[in-house]
Amino acid sequence: MRLVRLLAPILAIASAAPMLRALDSVRPSTLFPAPGSTGACIDTHLRLDFPSPVTLGRAGLVSVIDVASGRVVDSIDVSKRTDTRTIGGAGGFQVYPIITDGDEADVALHPGRLEYGHTYAVTVDAGAFECDGRPSAAIEGDRTWLFTLKPSGPQPGAARLVVAADGGGDFCTVQGALDFVPHANNRPVTILVRPGTYREIVFLAEKNDITLRGESRTGTVIEYANNARFNPSGGNPFEGASPDPSAEHVHGGHIYRRGVLLAHRTRNLVIENLTMRNLTPYGGSQAETIILNGATDARSILRDLDLFSYQDTLQMNGQAYVANCHLEGDVDFIWGTGPCYFESCTFRSLHSGRYFTQIRNPSTNHGYVFHRCVFDGAPGVANNYLSRIEADRFPYSEVVLLDCRLGPAVGARAWLVSNAHHEPVGPQPNLHFWEYNSRTLDGAPLDTSGRDRFSRRLHEPADAALIRDYTDPAYVLGGWNPLAAAR
Repeated sequence: MRLVRLLAPILAIASAAPMLRALDSVRPSTLFPAPGSTGACIDTHLRLDFPSPVTLGRAGLVSVIDVASGRVVDSIDVSKRTDTRTIGGAGGFQVYPIITDGDEADVALHPGRLEYGHTYAVTVDAGAFECDGRPSAAIEGDRTWLFTLKPSGPQPGAARLVVAADGGGDFCTVQGALDFVPHANNRPVTILVRPGTYREIVFLAEKNDITLRGESRTGTVIEYANNARFNPSGGNPFEGASPDPSAEHVHGGHIYRRGVLLAHRTRNLVIENLTMRNLTPYGGSQAETIILNGATDARSILRDLDLFSYQDTLQMNGQAYVANCHLEGDVDFIWGTGPCYFESCTFRSLHSGRYFTQIRNPSTNHGYVFHRCVFDGAPGVANNYLSRIEADRFPYSEVVLLDCRLGPAVGARAWLVSNAHHEPVGPQPNLHFWEYNSRTLDGAPLDTSGRDRFSRRLHEPADAALIRDYTDPAYVLGGWNPLAAAR
């Protein structure tokens, strides 16, 4: 009897431990799709908002169950921080299936697991998430978190699709809308992306005549931490001295997978009025926001965009026109093969002694031309180069600045040629590092006396014909006039 009396408090504490742990656990304050809701998108993410900053737990499953059949149609293991998925028809993408940001956990389900008109239950194991060291409570049963999908999707051939992160559109993700557009599409399709943060890698290939338009330049944000370390590939065939963007099909092994958005073998693509951020931290390797792999007749247009990264922010291989965009980066953050024409854009370097561009055009097309653009940097940034090229690897490089303003972030030398068999001492026929009417930020004439002799300053009237040609986008872009493209 005495032993029982001694053990009783211990047994009471032990039996109460699960209850104490349950009382100490934390529950999400809101769930998306909302419990009991109808009309969810077929590509919906699951979102859990907690009362304080949330992180992933050590173990646990987030499961989705088809209520009618009782079958588990998808399951995400929180202990596996990354997953390999197919995006836009291309396999081998590494992704983060669950991303936590502040108080929110965003769960990206596997594509193609949900069906229109079906009702699903979501369960979450206890401890799958943590807040302030406290484990999350379990979400259990087939009636706690239920939602029903829309009865059907958009009509085939729809000319307008709406993406809304809050579930109020045809799709919840940009990729979902792009996947709806048929392969080899040649009918104009506009995808309107409503304000929200879209945490996804976007990939489209061999689909034409698509306009991807944000409803708010600053409020519509597509972002991801994707880079060459996270998604290495066998190399891009379009970065060489003689690129052929039309040669590599989507299932080839030599296509980059490291950007936030990659458009491969597309024509008449327009991306406008939104923000893209590659969240790869400084020093995290090559990390584009946009990669365009098109042909010299791709007719791509980028306008009214804000693009943020560090290394390789924008890569364009093929014909493109870029207008009224803001780009930030620090190493070769504008690069590719061209031909490309930039109008009224701003480029901001984030560190000193770096490079705005590296242009690797072949002899068969123009490189990159910048008209009425601004090259500057963050406070205190200095001694940056407008462009650099490794002449032994890429014998042709054309970078032309016309009526541009250059801030103190641009060094006096401005241009760099490296790895040449012989250091260039004068103008080079294969190298067009040219400027016309470069000015300071306040519009005063810029002192260019520190430039190397392999670069060239254009002057009127001697170079009037050359200046006139390069001021015309159609001349640079092989006869295509992007100004005639309808908005």
